[in-house]
Amino acid sequence: MDGGDAQAPWVPQVITEGEWAGWKLWSTDPYELLSGPFYCRNDDNGQVVCAFKAERKHMNGGGFMHGGCLLTFADYALFCIGGDALAGSGSVTASLSGEFIDAAREGEFIEARGEVTRAGGSLVFIRGTISTGGRPLLTFSGIVKKVRRRDPTVITPPEAS
Repeated sequence: MDGGDAQAPWVPQVITEGEWAGWKLWSTDPYELLSGPFYCRNDDNGQVVCAFKAERKHMNGGGFMHGGCLLTFADYALFCIGGDALAGSGSVTASLSGEFIDAAREGEFIEARGEVTRAGGSLVFIRGTISTGGRPLLTFSGIVKKVRRRDPTVITPPEAS
């Protein structure tokens, strides 16, 4: 996820009806909308929880959730979990790693929870777990770098060689 876009800042839209009522959706990221959509909210204890429903489009040829889908969701979760530490700046994924534990199936409710382990001046360290029905699917950790917001309409020409 890249929060560095000056024209479309990372601002959530609250869903007001349907099965995702009360959840937030970040509609400025076309890839996440295509690959998810993914949702986020704070639970009753104030902890960030991210979620989506496993659909046919998320499955691999063997009928289980594609690993790339889980890693994409983990990348999304980094920014939700680290939201307070990242507030007021653009941000990009500097590092993401994951350990696959189990497989998800179509129709399952997939969720991610985690914590910020350290927030410095420019780097935020985050770890979490993606699970379904209490069954862990993937543990992940990542580093998000804060960056200055930039104007995506300005194209910097390559330097002459």
